[in-house]
Amino acid sequence: MTAPQAALMSQIDARRDRLIALTQGLIRIPTLNPPGLHYREICDYLAEWLSPLGFRCDILRASGAIADSDRHPRWNLVARREGARPGDCVHFNGHHDVVAVGEGWTTDPFGGELKDGRIYGRGACDMKGGIASAVIAAEAFIAAHPDYAGAIEISATADEESGGYGGVAWLAEQGHFDPDRVQHVIIPEPLNKDRICLGHRGVWWAEIETKGRIAHGSMPFLGDSAIRHMGAVLAEMEEVLYPLLAGRTTVMPVVPEGARSSTLNVNAIHGGEPVQDADYTGLPAPCVADSCTITIDRRFLVEEDIGAVKGEIAALMERVRARRPTFRYEIRDLFEVQPSMTDKDAPIVRSTAAAIERVLARRPDYVVSPGTYDQKHIDRIGKLKNCIAYGPGILYLAHQPDEWVGVDDMVDSSRVMALVLADLLAPQG
Repeated sequence: MTAPQAALMSQIDARRDRLIALTQGLIRIPTLNPPGLHYREICDYLAEWLSPLGFRCDILRASGAIADSDRHPRWNLVARREGARPGDCVHFNGHHDVVAVGEGWTTDPFGGELKDGRIYGRGACDMKGGIASAVIAAEAFIAAHPDYAGAIEISATADEESGGYGGVAWLAEQGHFDPDRVQHVIIPEPLNKDRICLGHRGVWWAEIETKGRIAHGSMPFLGDSAIRHMGAVLAEMEEVLYPLLAGRTTVMPVVPEGARSSTLNVNAIHGGEPVQDADYTGLPAPCVADSCTITIDRRFLVEEDIGAVKGEIAALMERVRARRPTFRYEIRDLFEVQPSMTDKDAPIVRSTAAAIERVLARRPDYVVSPGTYDQKHIDRIGKLKNCIAYGPGILYLAHQPDEWVGVDDMVDSSRVMALVLADLLAPQG
């Protein structure tokens, strides 16, 4: 390393305790989504941390966005620090929401416990450790290069776990990711510190409802069971569609290996009588189900067309209808996202790859995520292609009990991100 690079690494090392404290502080704010708790509190917390460093901190409500309400407003932080002269803007974006805790924890999910070099808690790796690493990288870089060019932005955004529509999507619609004001984006998702994530597969969610006719359960021949109709749909998926999808593979470097094929998951199924409240002690009514609904999660590849993906399901339903004279159905779109993949020659990719080689003494792996994240909105709405995911944490720990992030991994990721800042905003260093 050059002397300026070594000095920058020393600035990171000197902030190890601050990195730990910031990560713990973020974990201890239970920003559960749904429904969207403590969003304003975590934005205020980060603003209080960043303002003394010279960042202008704007806390913005995504008014009118999906899920925004007066009870659970969707708050986002955008912090910007201008450099000494004109130049590019490097933006670090992290989502501040976390998923439900679930069962099986042996530590306090919102305690931020430090044990054996790991910090535990819901959101530790996904992705409050990543946010903290980006903040410390910016701190260290500013201390080492106070006369840098351009600007640094750090955002903490809402609702990534439920699609990002009250966070990055809304900010992109307001122009915050316009390529004229932001040129480089790193999203510090937990993809491992030696990997650069270039993008993600596409997704289509839909509801499929089969329709029947209600009748007395003792005389089902007088009705028409929507559940039996759905059973035929599921059988067609098992026998025809699943083998077909398994045979399709992509050139995208998706991880894990199984996700390099097209996939379909049935997220939920319900038919017949509604589920009663937990304190209901009676028996169900004897009725033939007149409706059955499944929610499907179809992940598709860059080689596939969304129209063809939807057409495949429609054709499946028509095959079933041809065999069942009373078969009726409806398909309802929920949402869709096109695949996204940044070119390996993009400036943010080259800079991050070089930084990983300096810090870890090995070349990075290039991967694509099996599921979507907020790059989709930066790409499709913001029209900004120069975007990657890079951050500390192990992907399979996300959403698990006893989720954790390693302190050494966060330190190394901070080093990488600080070197990216130096390369793009202070290249003489």
